[in-house]
Amino acid sequence: MPEGPSIVILKDLIADLHLGKPEVLEIAGNVKTIDKDKLLHQEIKAFKSWGKHFLICFDDFTVRIHFMLFGTYLINETKKTALKLGITLKSDQLNFYTCKIDLLEGNINTHYDWKADVMSEHWNPKLAMEKLQETKQSYICDVLLNQDIFAGVGNIIKNEVLYRTSVHPLSKIEDIPAKKLNEIIKEAQHYAFDFLKWKKEDTLSKHWEVYQQKKCAKNHQVVKREMGKTNRQTYFCKECQKKYG
Repeated sequence: MPEGPSIVILKDLIADLHLGKPEVLEIAGNVKTIDKDKLLHQEIKAFKSWGKHFLICFDDFTVRIHFMLFGTYLINETKKTALKLGITLKSDQLNFYTCKIDLLEGNINTHYDWKADVMSEHWNPKLAMEKLQETKQSYICDVLLNQDIFAGVGNIIKNEVLYRTSVHPLSKIEDIPAKKLNEIIKEAQHYAFDFLKWKKEDTLSKHWEVYQQKKCAKNHQVVKREMGKTNRQTYFCKECQKKYG
């Protein structure tokens, strides 16, 4: 599943096309969740990202694309996989495959809190701390995947942030010191931008210190286990990561 930095890369790739004020000239694809004809001959006002969502904004509605586990996209190319949504502009074509597509009515700002997106310039760490305090009984490995608090954080970022901050995945929020929680919040954003840089360089996996590793960065054995209420695959080091509580 693409994490926030990967969606920012898509947004930047489209921005590099210098589309100006693009009008939708043709629509294709087998999407059933939206009325494709509503897009036809409409001018795209902006391309945005929020967490793991890619947003194509029009005057009074927005097309939301969530790539889920296996979604992909191609710009000015096609493939044999069934096309979910294809948008043809004057000089470019955007094609989306195996993804979830919805239509959001009205102003996009009524649907999203940009302060919750770790990749956004409006990201608010104080708000994240306030929300963390409302989930005191939750495990940190679950809370880091809560998109209402850490929009854009996925399983890779979760594992690497907990390793970087030396926190065991099954530590409960109420047991983690405030100073350490602030460290996790800061690192969630910091690692997201490291992720973005490495992804653009095609070196992301070379920097993993615990995710999908047999040994951690300090050469200790890495444990792989499905953990938390989310039951997501988790990698951690018993030696390096302290369990609070």
